Amino acid sequence: MSLPHAILTALLEKPSSGLELTRRFDKSIGYFWSATHQQIYRELGKLEAEGYIRALPSEQPTRGQKKSYEVLPAGRAELARWTATAQDPKPLRDALLLRLRASAVVGREGVEVELRRHLVLHQRQLAEYEEIEERDFGAGRDTPQDRLQYLVLRAGIDLETFWTRWLTHALEELERLPEGQSPERQPPEQRLSEGQSPEQRSPEA
Repeated sequence: MSLPHAILTALLEKPSSGLELTRRFDKSIGYFWSATHQQIYRELGKLEAEGYIRALPSEQPTRGQKKSYEVLPAGRAELARWTATAQDPKPLRDALLLRLRASAVVGREGVEVELRRHLVLHQRQLAEYEEIEERDFGAGRDTPQDRLQYLVLRAGIDLETFWTRWLTHALEELERLPEGQSPERQPPEQRLSEGQSPEQRSPEA
């Protein structure tokens, strides 16, 4: 996803000023596509220059007054084109998982503390998503737009649920491990090169 298309989506939902957009990003779209206020204002200028949006006329123009923007037909067409474009899922890149793998060879000092910190952060985010679910998607919110928006929220809930469960399991596993430095082990690629068959390999992540 790209920031220009996120902005077009938000403006089609509701014409807004730059300030209103940044507040809406902080409360909704920003959960899965974050952007700074400066980035949003910069993209608004680019979208306006490209003819995708326009500033709404003001009845009483005032110096320094907030400009509100709406999407033009060209902007709607661009968003529809992008929505229908195929895009492969991106491979997972998570530094925490890499650090956990590294701890298998250099030792686990500090890893448990970091896992617990991440668990608290994911628990907080999950609680926030569940609060939004209860507040904004109760009885009567069953239009096609509501249901599609809820799918996005549901993805966040499921993802945070996964991380809280996985981190809890990881901490339980760490508690069962013996104390001390992890022994050095040959990487699976090296063991195979020395004649071991894949069936002889011990399971590894």
